[in-house]
Amino acid sequence: MTRRLETESTLTDRYQTTVPEIVRKALGVGKREKIKYSIHGDGSVVMSKAVVDSEDHVVGAFLNLLAQDARDNPATLKALTPELVTRIDDLIGDTEIDLDEPLSDEE
Repeated sequence: MTRRLETESTLTDRYQTTVPEIVRKALGVGKREKIKYSIHGDGSVVMSKAVVDSEDHVVGAFLNLLAQDARDNPATLKALTPELVTRIDDLIGDTEIDLDEPLSDEE
């Protein structure tokens, strides 16, 4: 007989949920890792650890676009000026972002 464990979690107003610890351990996932959802015809959903593709195809395509544009239009490339660096620093200020910090319900 197969042992069956069950747990539940609650959806926030933004349709987010915390994956319960027992499920995270069973899947072998940690922070920032992806989970795959397989939806079956009977309405059941199976969660599994997503296989991570080492290449981000969207970022790769964007970088290829930038590289092609730089090759095709080298005259449009401009050096980053000290004034622009100062302007960027002024806009950003002392803003710090923790990518591992969970989103609040308002975010």
